[in-house]
Amino acid sequence: MPKQFFQGIFDTDMTAAISAADFLLCIGTALLAGLFLSAVYRYQSHYTKTFAATLALLPAIVCVVIILVNGSVGTGVAVAGTFSLVRFRSVPGTAKEICAIFLAMSTGLAAGMGYLGYALLTAVLLGTAGLLLNHLDFRNPGKNALFKTLQITIPEDLDYAGVFDELLEEYSSKYELTQVKTANMGSLFRLTYSLVLKKSGCEKELIDRLRCRNGNLEIMLTRQTTENAEL
Repeated sequence: MPKQFFQGIFDTDMTAAISAADFLLCIGTALLAGLFLSAVYRYQSHYTKTFAATLALLPAIVCVVIILVNGSVGTGVAVAGTFSLVRFRSVPGTAKEICAIFLAMSTGLAAGMGYLGYALLTAVLLGTAGLLLNHLDFRNPGKNALFKTLQITIPEDLDYAGVFDELLEEYSSKYELTQVKTANMGSLFRLTYSLVLKKSGCEKELIDRLRCRNGNLEIMLTRQTTENAEL
């Protein structure tokens, strides 16, 4: 029985047509796997209702497409082109969302080919692995807190080239001027630095010393956030 469970239900010498029972069995398996993957993703993750529903239905949709292709190369190429159009019209997501989508599509692909056991096994194993990895903290909170974005507003008559280098070298192990922008109808400049502080707790002291050089104009020091942009 276990060996038969992991065999494809379409693994026959002559597959002329797919019965309604087999079709419903594949769709039901894909839906079950999709619901499990959606539940795993929703556990302790920030999500939208639309994405959770899409993740639950995606394996079944891919399953239907694969069943209808049924070995036709031309139809397969057309389906690949359709998925490409959907990809270019979609909003870029995070690495976690893209991984969840690919996992759902892989599960639907296995179910559509008739390997129902492998489809469920893939959903359970990789879904559980993703759930466990979600609890692991690959970051170093103490070190990440030192990565800052510094914005300094200066008057237009101040030559900003090197005016803050001495202070930045004293308080940071690495810094880089990433943006220069005019403000207030060109009467002000806004400088943006990306820097790594040498130690935590020195933010106020750094800001107080910077205020003496920029004429007490606005200064903003924030923590660098890259979760939505990185893959």
